[in-house]
Amino acid sequence: MRVSTKSRHAITAMMHLAAHGGRGPMTLSDIAQVQGMSLSYLEQLFSRLRKHGLVSGVRGPGGGYCLANHPSEINMAQIMDAVDDRSPAERERFFASYRRGARGEAHDMWHDFSQKLYGFLADMSLEDFLRSQAPTLSAPASVHRAVPMAMASQAA
Repeated sequence: MRVSTKSRHAITAMMHLAAHGGRGPMTLSDIAQVQGMSLSYLEQLFSRLRKHGLVSGVRGPGGGYCLANHPSEINMAQIMDAVDDRSPAERERFFASYRRGARGEAHDMWHDFSQKLYGFLADMSLEDFLRSQAPTLSAPASVHRAVPMAMASQAA
């Protein structure tokens, strides 16, 4: 398993949304500026994240992106799979199709390591990671899912 640059940037941007989600939707240009990322690159990543149901877009003045679910319901493996265009079923097929001993002991060890790493990332939510980083992040003590304005007015 490889943690790609796309995955690292997507996780960083999603953590930024989770840490600041209570403030409403955030624009990609704000995230790009704060995180030091290319705006066009973030647009590509967020297109994939939206396609996989991890973020939702809010149009119009005050619009931007927010998490589609509470940070406790989004895990790191989902983010990585979304930006690498991989479904959980594809990932499972990849792990299941591996033939132990076919390429040597070192490959077997890396395969086992990859499975364990993926399991670890699947068990770690955005909220878990934010809480573990609380002293180093300027995140509010409680993280909340941003509710798009239209949905908030319907709920009232």
